[in-house]
Amino acid sequence: MSIYYPAKSPKGPVAAFPLRSALVFFVTSFGFYVCYFSSRQIIALETEAETTASGGGAEPTETRCTNRPAIIPHGPQTRYVHFPRPATYDRGECVCNPVRFFVIVSTQRSGSGWVEALLNSHPNVSSNGEVFSMRERRQNLSSVLGTLDRLYGMDWLTSAAKNECTAAFGFKWMLNQGLMENHRDIVNYLNRKGAMVVFLFRRNTLRRLISVVANNYDRRARQLNGVHKSHVHSKEEAEVLARFRPELDAPALIPSIRTAQRAVRACLRRFGSTRHMVLYYEDVVRDSRKVGGGTSRMALEFKRGYPITGACSSLCMQALSRVQEFLGVPARELSSKHVKIHTRPLPDLVGNWEEVRRTLRGTEYSRFLDDDAE
Repeated sequence: MSIYYPAKSPKGPVAAFPLRSALVFFVTSFGFYVCYFSSRQIIALETEAETTASGGGAEPTETRCTNRPAIIPHGPQTRYVHFPRPATYDRGECVCNPVRFFVIVSTQRSGSGWVEALLNSHPNVSSNGEVFSMRERRQNLSSVLGTLDRLYGMDWLTSAAKNECTAAFGFKWMLNQGLMENHRDIVNYLNRKGAMVVFLFRRNTLRRLISVVANNYDRRARQLNGVHKSHVHSKEEAEVLARFRPELDAPALIPSIRTAQRAVRACLRRFGSTRHMVLYYEDVVRDSRKVGGGTSRMALEFKRGYPITGACSSLCMQALSRVQEFLGVPARELSSKHVKIHTRPLPDLVGNWEEVRRTLRGTEYSRFLDDDAE
């Protein structure tokens, strides 16, 4: 049997070469594409895992910030340093500057407005006021945590916003603004988020109660041209508000003091597992008063009802220096335009002073009658 072979075309191998080259090029390109896409997916998954493990939100990884400051705490302190990426604006050149989150926990009429104003005079500190004074932000746990997420994501624009790179970002939270009702979940959130707590309270509960009653009266009376003001920025306004001498309910005085102190103790106990410091209003005033055994200009101005424009750090403001150190910002000269309202001795502040004095005399709260307590 004869076998016939097809005649080979002289152009066969030459004609097949472009097809083979195209096939090899396609396979090679596809391989490079698969490798590149897979590597990007792996990087994305590793980034998400690192962010989740650190408890942070949408923060850039180490590879995004090649120009981070050299001095960044290591070890346990690392969890308190964040690199937030807000969704509503670009942090620009500040994206690689570390930020510490904080919250000032306090009670009304404990000097929190003054202390917050002092801290906000620092170029790298932004404290955003009483965020939870609005009921809709604290009507349930979900709204509370959602507000905290938005705040600590730095998607929060207030008058405390800085042109400079913010290094400490937080707000004020009063005990009666949903803090104590959800304390377990809030403690877990603060610890998971790496937020620090500054407790600010007042030792002389009697003076605080006097201020509370007087402030509640002004809510109704609106003594400053029909406007209620909890804080004033002029000596004249302070003098108008100081004219009112509230009469305290003597039979309810001791129970009121006891309730206020119990709330403070409960707060310190429930939030004790957070990274925190305790600051007392009286210490801020007293530390500013003592400079080499003398009296600082700032303390005199505050006690006499003048704006607080003196230099804190240069006048040995130890209390506020501790706060700045705690927040991880350089100690600076702090100032405020707040004016103290009740500057007179206790007997001149209360309409029924003798009754108040008799009620507290001989009790564990008699120390509040000493005007040197503040």
